[in-house]
Amino acid sequence: MLLMADLYLMYKTRGGVEIFVKPGEKSKYDFRVCYREPGKHIRTPKHIHLIIDLYMKKAFDKKLTLELVKEFLDTLSRLRVCDKFPPSFQEFSPQNLKHFEKLNDAGDYSVEFLSAIFDLIMIQEKTNYPNGTINRKLFEAFLNEKDIFSVVSAATFR
Repeated sequence: MLLMADLYLMYKTRGGVEIFVKPGEKSKYDFRVCYREPGKHIRTPKHIHLIIDLYMKKAFDKKLTLELVKEFLDTLSRLRVCDKFPPSFQEFSPQNLKHFEKLNDAGDYSVEFLSAIFDLIMIQEKTNYPNGTINRKLFEAFLNEKDIFSVVSAATFR
């Protein structure tokens, strides 16, 4: 793990995207997730970015995208509250993504990137809101093909 300013490098995708965490302020072990694509500035992913990319993948291959989101929901059930900083991945494993690689041909993000970001964001939210259900409801709405307005509204809710 590399320390750069207050950023800890957690993972680098095959495409060269660096995924970092930095200390947060909401709780003792809170952290924020950010990333840098090659040649670009550091950015903070939001739920809306994940959902929009999933909609692009869904238009490309609906069945496979819905399988991926089901996998995300299964992952969410197994995640635990983080008790250290920097955190560790709990469920993310690039070796488990081969089945979904076809989805890399749609959207802006690779499945590898989405899975790593999902793992970290959900650990962060589980740490700060152990009994929260907003994220589960968001991805269930996508999986159950609720209307796009409802899903996008939920993804931008603060």
